[in-house]
Amino acid sequence: MKRLFLLRHAKSSRDDEGLPDRDRPLAPRGRRAAEVVARHLREERISPQLVLCSPARRTRETLELVDPTGEVRIEDELYGASANGLLGRLQDVPDGVDAVMVIGHNPAIEELALSLAAGGERRADMERKFPTAALATLAVPDSWEELNPGSAELVDFVAPKELR
Repeated sequence: MKRLFLLRHAKSSRDDEGLPDRDRPLAPRGRRAAEVVARHLREERISPQLVLCSPARRTRETLELVDPTGEVRIEDELYGASANGLLGRLQDVPDGVDAVMVIGHNPAIEELALSLAAGGERRADMERKFPTAALATLAVPDSWEELNPGSAELVDFVAPKELR
């Protein structure tokens, strides 16, 4: 089984109302949450081979703080992508890649996780709320091309508040 890690960017700042959405930085709370998630990744030995990240400032700052292993690709089409757009991108991942992390935005990250997850103990938690800096871990088919709604199982779902 392959692994898919869906990480919603950490809490962003809205202090500068004139700043375009794409350029909003992380809030201090978001920086702390990303550091907590980084510790979780290290403790759980989560090491994606490929990290796909939106080019928005808040996602790139989350990426820097979480500092996952693997090849990093900042891809323009991930900013504003729908759940279907993210799914299409994942279906293009080469089968030699066993673990992928996507760092992106809601509602797409949450919708994709809920769409893919056929089951899992934490699904109800994820349905209630997919907060900023939350991480969904899914076991997916042996071929990324076969990744479709209902084809994965939710292995874990964690939010920064429960990791502290």
